[in-house]
Amino acid sequence: MTHASRFQPSLWAAAALTVAAGALIASPARAHVKWFAPYIVGAPPQPIGATLGNVWFWTGIALVLAFFLVTRAIERSSAGEIILTRLDRLTDPLWSRLDDFVRVVIAAFFVAIFAVGGVYLTPDLRTPAEWVSWTQLLIAGMIFSRRTQPIAAAGIIGLWLLALRDYDVFHLLDYLALGLGVAAYLVLEASANPEWRKHRFEALRYGVAIALMWSSLEKFAYPDWFTPLVDEKPFLTFGMPREMFIPMAGVAEFTMGFGLLWTPLVRRLSAIALFIIFNAAVYPFGRTDLIGHALIMAIIVAIAADHTREIHVLPALKRALAGVPAGLAVALVTFVAGYWGLHIAIYGIEGETGATSAEHLTHTPNPEYPHAAPSAAAAAATAEAANRLAMERMHGPMMEGIGHADPDIAFVRGMLTHHQGAVDMAEIVLKFGKDPQNHHFAREIIETQSREIGEMREWLRRKAVGQP
Repeated sequence: MTHASRFQPSLWAAAALTVAAGALIASPARAHVKWFAPYIVGAPPQPIGATLGNVWFWTGIALVLAFFLVTRAIERSSAGEIILTRLDRLTDPLWSRLDDFVRVVIAAFFVAIFAVGGVYLTPDLRTPAEWVSWTQLLIAGMIFSRRTQPIAAAGIIGLWLLALRDYDVFHLLDYLALGLGVAAYLVLEASANPEWRKHRFEALRYGVAIALMWSSLEKFAYPDWFTPLVDEKPFLTFGMPREMFIPMAGVAEFTMGFGLLWTPLVRRLSAIALFIIFNAAVYPFGRTDLIGHALIMAIIVAIAADHTREIHVLPALKRALAGVPAGLAVALVTFVAGYWGLHIAIYGIEGETGATSAEHLTHTPNPEYPHAAPSAAAAAATAEAANRLAMERMHGPMMEGIGHADPDIAFVRGMLTHHQGAVDMAEIVLKFGKDPQNHHFAREIIETQSREIGEMREWLRRKAVGQP
């Protein structure tokens, strides 16, 4: 009897809701942490010394470290087993069918991105190749048989390799970690060897944990990417200044990802905390954010429901209280060295912000309204209609901006929207134009003017002047 024939209707409903319910009821939105602001892959990251000198970074580290140490102290006492047992009872229904849940969620995720159409592994990684979407549907169908699960795993890795044609490898590494984790789970779950199979949920944990820790470093390397987000939706900071919120949010993401690799109570509480954080983003950002993060959210649920007590990697270190700060320090050094070191190895110490790096530009939303209406290129069916729409969107805010009494402020506010109009026109020619030289000009415009938009926004922020 195949896996598919053993599924219960209630399990299908629960898993489908995890991935798709919000996609049906939430308002459309574009949201992913990498695309909250103009995104130039080759731009040099902020020096790590700026983070090491940030008091809020160390405050976050101290708070999370205290939480982990207290949790480990409780876990080592009799109260720890009581808490774990109660968590076991609470999650027993899911634990008894956890493999079925995970497979349904993986399949539902690929059905969801098939329905979105024109994407690789998330709604943010676009592709014009229609056959990619049908491949995703095929992968979803192969999840439910042990004979075809390894083929589905190979297909997932294949999608990541395909994405390398259009996107830069450096900023696809978190997707690689997640994809490898899911692929390893499918291979191990299909294995007839019980010694291999018992590591299947561990593979998922490592995939999600590494993806979260790697992507969290963006908040330290490129804090300006997140400025438009907290400016647009200040309630996300819970009243904290953004200079305080962004580094502490990065610490929370990194350390909770680290917690997924630790002892049973630490990893389950970390999973619960991450689930709350990810769910908090669904309502403000809508269904696209839900689809983009659904797989991570579902795996986090599986981690919270995992009853296993075994520790296979560095058990002695993880059981010792001193192992928590030591392990966290090693993780931080390893990931920071990898992130900054790999960027230098690929782009050089000064980074690549010239014309050649424009080939690696991944996405350029409107930096003033990153979650608002789609770009003119995406919203119109013809180049003429797109250009007219871009000019209509630019004219009003630009005239309002240059009407300011202070000539310096008028210049910057007017140029902001003028630059955005240029970026919109460049995106239009990339979509509709055919001339290679024009495509080169367009990429240069997108890169340089997006960077200048960010600089002018920062100038207005320092002057405490509202955006146009």
